[in-house]
Amino acid sequence: MNKPALWTKDFISISLTNFFLFMTFYFLLVTLPVYVLNELNSTESEAGLATTVFLISAILIRFVSGQWVEHFGKKKVLIASLVIFFAASVLYPFTNGLTALLVLRFFHGIGFGMATTAAGAVVADIIPNSRRGEGMGYYVMSMNLAMAIGPFAGLAIMNKWSIQAGFIVCAAVALIALMIGWSLKNEKADSRKPAAQFKLDLSPGNLIEKSALPIALTGTFFAIVYSAILSFVSVYAEELHIGAVSGFFFVVYAVVIVLSRPFTGRWFDRYGANAIVYPSIVVFAVGMLLLSQAGGAGLFLIAAGVIGLGWGTLFPGFQTIAISKARPEKKALATATFLSLFDLGIGFGSFVMGVVASGLGFKMLYAACAVYVLAGVIVYYFVQKSKRETEQFPQL
Repeated sequence: MNKPALWTKDFISISLTNFFLFMTFYFLLVTLPVYVLNELNSTESEAGLATTVFLISAILIRFVSGQWVEHFGKKKVLIASLVIFFAASVLYPFTNGLTALLVLRFFHGIGFGMATTAAGAVVADIIPNSRRGEGMGYYVMSMNLAMAIGPFAGLAIMNKWSIQAGFIVCAAVALIALMIGWSLKNEKADSRKPAAQFKLDLSPGNLIEKSALPIALTGTFFAIVYSAILSFVSVYAEELHIGAVSGFFFVVYAVVIVLSRPFTGRWFDRYGANAIVYPSIVVFAVGMLLLSQAGGAGLFLIAAGVIGLGWGTLFPGFQTIAISKARPEKKALATATFLSLFDLGIGFGSFVMGVVASGLGFKMLYAACAVYVLAGVIVYYFVQKSKRETEQFPQL
């Protein structure tokens, strides 16, 4: 029996849009702290605010963007968000103080939060049900690739030319995301409601998708550990005197994801969520243990690959579960719920892991993270009710 097509024009377009969206995000994630410290003469804590403010606005806007998608249509909200995202990207060269930068970061986060919610709803409609795990895995892989390429490009451009040149590149990348997003097929007229009838509903049931909460909270549990990698793996590399190869951590991480994705996504669809999630948790824990034992570049990069296989499989799996449990009209809200709680886990985890690292050191931090991740097996079992998850993704 022939499988329904996955690699359609629209699927490729939304994946590329997501890639360039996150390219800009990660590009700025590594370069803005340097800009704040060196160009705006601010402190390290103020540099951290540039990321915090961005994430706060993205989380807040997601609580209502799901309703916008449901009422106005996925493509309209996606295009509006990409316009906001591009407009904010253009304005970075004109920020001449910390206050102006923080206001711009809040504005930029609004576009990012809307875009990730709308794009998630678009891809949920495009992917055939029988290939949902595989398709979502490839879609999330566009984010993983951006995470590997964005920081490299940002630091390279900033070091070779200037941060101002980096801002121009960011604007160009955001424009590409907008142009590709614009090429998506329009929705049917009957899939949207008249704009005049829209009324924002701030009741909890319209701000959070209840069906997505269990897996979203499970994802938040693991995101706390992932934040320790995002925030401190480069600092850890410096401590190990291998700072020169620290940038390759996410390159190896992304390469393993690319190589494993054709298999893990198909196994997810064929054997069910549990058959993928439980082994991935164990692999993630092993990767964190290897990272804690690294004494040089070899084991450091091996750990990157193992973590890529573990966490790189868990994240799209969790997002697939969140979307699949929701009714068709609630998929955008399910996406918003999942991503918002995930970002909260990253933000909260960065602070907590920093406190723990200051007391224990990075080796003990990552060793403790390995135990914490293994405990996630129990969390997933009780929160998700494993039998129902297997039924949610029957064998093909």
